[in-house]
Amino acid sequence: MSTSLIQKYNVPGPRYTSYPTVPYWEEQTFNLDHWKSALKRAFQESNQNEGISLYIHLPFCESLCTFCGCHKKVTKRHELEQPYIEAVLKEWDLYCELLNEKPQIKEIHLGGGTPTFFSVEHLQQLIKGILSKADVADQHEFSFEGHPNNTTKAHLQALYDLGFRRVSFGVQDYNLAVQKAIHRVQPFENVENVTNWAREIGYDSISHDLVFGLPFQSLEDVLYTIEKTKSLAPDRLAFYSYAHVPWIKGNGQRGFKDHDVPKDHVKRKLYEEGKKRLLEYGYHEIGMDHFALEQDAMFQSFKQGKLHRNFMGYTASKTKVMIGLGISSIGDNWYSFSQNEKNLEDYYARLENDEIPVFRGHVLSSEDLIIRQHILNLMCTFKTSWQDQALYFPQIAEVLMQLEEMQNDGLLQIKGQELTITEQGIPFVRNICMAFDLRLKRKIPSTQIFSMTI
Repeated sequence: MSTSLIQKYNVPGPRYTSYPTVPYWEEQTFNLDHWKSALKRAFQESNQNEGISLYIHLPFCESLCTFCGCHKKVTKRHELEQPYIEAVLKEWDLYCELLNEKPQIKEIHLGGGTPTFFSVEHLQQLIKGILSKADVADQHEFSFEGHPNNTTKAHLQALYDLGFRRVSFGVQDYNLAVQKAIHRVQPFENVENVTNWAREIGYDSISHDLVFGLPFQSLEDVLYTIEKTKSLAPDRLAFYSYAHVPWIKGNGQRGFKDHDVPKDHVKRKLYEEGKKRLLEYGYHEIGMDHFALEQDAMFQSFKQGKLHRNFMGYTASKTKVMIGLGISSIGDNWYSFSQNEKNLEDYYARLENDEIPVFRGHVLSSEDLIIRQHILNLMCTFKTSWQDQALYFPQIAEVLMQLEEMQNDGLLQIKGQELTITEQGIPFVRNICMAFDLRLKRKIPSTQIFSMTI
């Protein structure tokens, strides 16, 4: 990739796990009743056909990883586990009462924080409590994020017995200097152990999360990490760009200096050379930052045009309803978004008053729904079309004019009423989506609120 293209398009931009993006939610016109009404509508439309998804946020971490942008609570007090599990189950009870029909669960994802901060017994209590009030879809996908330093074989076995078949391990980088800078020291042997245990137990899909652009990280570090990863042969990989947003996360990303972080063409070379190596090893690019072997369900979903993207990232199947449980969790029922209280005490207080603990959200307009579909198409299939009248919007001519320069740069092709992102354009998918982002164009931020796109 040319340095000139990187310099030209390396601007702050959303990662598009939703549209509208969270900074553009119309919170002032949203209330909990809007969320409940839209949720019941979407649930009635989809429960029997495709089921629902649950994202459960387990926020506790024993130490702070300074590269992390997730909402977490750093503590070593494991006595916090039980009251939190009880609160999440009460929140689920409130949703079950609202829906007034037994949910069919298609997906569960345990994220964090560190889900494996919790004991085996508490995770069993949580999942058994959830499933006691629901049916499980035949082709369900239950997954969780495991920390290689504290995930035990007992964790893996217990969750497998409860229907989990996919696990993701955070690796980041194997260079000790990089690990120390991000406060995430974990030997290769720990990752090797949990990967082998998961494979022995029978997990269908094992994923490793790698990150490029970390402080002090060199090209040799990235390639070495990929070599070590290849030896374990995970079924899928996330190869994320480190999002340096210290203005949002404060001291959480101030364990190093700004000049310690690779930038621009230096950072992009880490990705380009890393991607090249992954492709040589049989991994296929399936959406932004994600790679999978051919046998993995994510690759099959991508080939069939069924890949989906939401606040959990890429998923192999789509559900209209995603309910977020736990502090800071985001829910999505296609017609509206909601986010739970971020503060643990506020979350508990709302539940004690028998209230679903949503504190903000957004109701999607008819225009939002059209733009959302275009951005989903681009992020999941690298193409979109407005030939169908349902996906036409009046500003499409303006969008195409903005994309003309990208087409001249070889990043995309527009033929008739269809847009296709080229191989060269895939790293710029966020920039291409931004051309469709009408809310962003109408109100350009006065300060930087997004990470850089490249």
